[in-house]
Amino acid sequence: MSDPFVIVGGDAAGLSAASKLKREDPQREVVVFEKGQWVSYAHCGMPYYVKGEVDSLSDLLSLTPADVEDRGIDLRRGHEVLDVNTAEQTVTVETDGTQFTQHYGELLVATGAHAVSDPIEGAALSGAFTMHSMDAAAALRAYLAPPGDVDPAAVDVAFVDRSLVETYAAMEPPESAAIVGGGYVGVEMAEAFSAHDLDVHLFQRPDHLLPPFGDAVAEEAAAALRDHGVTLHLGTEVERLAGEDRVAAVVADETRTAVDVAVVGIGVRPNTGLVDETPVELGASGAIATDEYGETGVDGVYAAGDCAEETHTVTGESDWVPLGLTANRAGRAVGQTVAGTPTPIGEIAGTAVVKAFETECGRTGILDHERARAAGFDPVSETVTAGSRSGYYPGAAETTVTLTADRRTGRLLGGSIVGTDRAAIRIDTLATALDQDATVPEVERLDLAYAPPFSPVWDPVLVAAKVLNGALDDQ
Repeated sequence: MSDPFVIVGGDAAGLSAASKLKREDPQREVVVFEKGQWVSYAHCGMPYYVKGEVDSLSDLLSLTPADVEDRGIDLRRGHEVLDVNTAEQTVTVETDGTQFTQHYGELLVATGAHAVSDPIEGAALSGAFTMHSMDAAAALRAYLAPPGDVDPAAVDVAFVDRSLVETYAAMEPPESAAIVGGGYVGVEMAEAFSAHDLDVHLFQRPDHLLPPFGDAVAEEAAAALRDHGVTLHLGTEVERLAGEDRVAAVVADETRTAVDVAVVGIGVRPNTGLVDETPVELGASGAIATDEYGETGVDGVYAAGDCAEETHTVTGESDWVPLGLTANRAGRAVGQTVAGTPTPIGEIAGTAVVKAFETECGRTGILDHERARAAGFDPVSETVTAGSRSGYYPGAAETTVTLTADRRTGRLLGGSIVGTDRAAIRIDTLATALDQDATVPEVERLDLAYAPPFSPVWDPVLVAAKVLNGALDDQ
C-alpha cells in the first residue's frame, strides 16, 4: 500500500481535501494533523456568535471530530507538524512533548492564516481580542454577559478553553468597546457590540471603511454605522492599547479614548513557516505559490486555503485572497487530483459580501484604478443608483452599483453593490461575468429575471452596465 496522503491543518481546505479523497478512493489512507483542538469551523460566523445571533459554539462546527473519523479519516488533533523533508517525503510531528516521523505519498499544506496584531502595542492585554479563534469568540461572548450569567448551551463544545471562558465570565461586562480596523471583522464586530448596548468606537487608518469595496460602498457602510451610534475615527492611526493588565483606553493621534474591551482586526497573514526550509516557494504575496491544480513547485506537495495563492480571474496573475469558499473549493479539488482525477482549483475574483447592520455590501474583481493600470488595463468606472424592485411594489430600496471596465476592450474588470434590499447577492451576477471574461455590452444584454417583488425590468446591474457602456462609447 502506498504511503498516506498527509494533510497539515484540519480546517476548510484540509478537511475538504481529506473528505473528497476518501469518497473517491475509500481504501487510501488519509492522515490529518491539527496542532489545536478545533477543526472544520466557521471563522466568518464568529461575530454573529458574539452578537448572540448564533446560539451555540457547536452551531459553528461544519464537522465534529467524530464526523471526521466516521469518514475514515485519521484525524490527529494536538499534533503539530514541525518540519517537512521533501527529499525523504516525511514530516516531523510533535505531540505531548514527543516527536515522531510520518512518511507521506502526497502532502497538503493547509495551515491557514493568522490574525495580525503585532503592530498594535498592547494587543496582548487582557480584554483585547482578535476574531480568529473559537476560544476567543467564546471568551468575548462570556465577557459581554453579566457575571455568572453565561448560558452553558452557548459554550457547548467539550474542547473549548473553559479556563479562558470562566475568567472572562467572572468579570463585569464592558460598557465601551474599541475596534481597530474597518474591514470585514471591524464592521461586523461594530454590529455585534452594538447589540450588547456598548458605546462603540471604530478606528480606521485609511479615511474610509472597507477599502477593497470602493468609495460608494464605504460611504453607505459608514452612514449605516453612524446611524446605529457607532463613533467612527477615520483617517486615524492607533498608536497603542493602554492599560496595566487590562485594556483601559485606545491611544490614537495623541488622543486617549477610554474603553473596556478591544478587538484588533487589521488583517491576516498566511502561515507559511512550515515550508521555510524546503524547496517550496512563496509567491509575491508571501503565500505559497501553486499551479492550477494547487501543486507547489515540489512534486507531490500541494497547498490550499489561506496559506496559498491562486490565479486571479481578471489579471491572470497569482494573487492571495483568503476567503472561505476559496479554501473549501481548492481543498476539494486537491483531494480529487490526488485521487487520480486532475482537477483545477479554480480562479479567484475576490468576491466578497459583508453587512453593516441593514446595509448589504458586495464586491468582486478589480475596482481600484491604480491596480487596474498596474495590470495593464485602461480603467473607466461609472456608479449608478437604481431601485431594487419595481417602484410600485412595497419594499423597494435604492441600490448603488459601481462597475469598472477596460476602456480599450470593454471587458468588465470589477464591480461593487450596496443597498438594503437583497443587494449583496446581486454581486454573484458580476462574479459570473468576470469568470466568463464578459464585456460590458455582454453584461448589459444578460437575460436577468424580472418580476415586481424581485427586481425592476432593468435590474440595477443592467442599469449600471447601460451607463458604463455609454461612457465607453463616448471615448
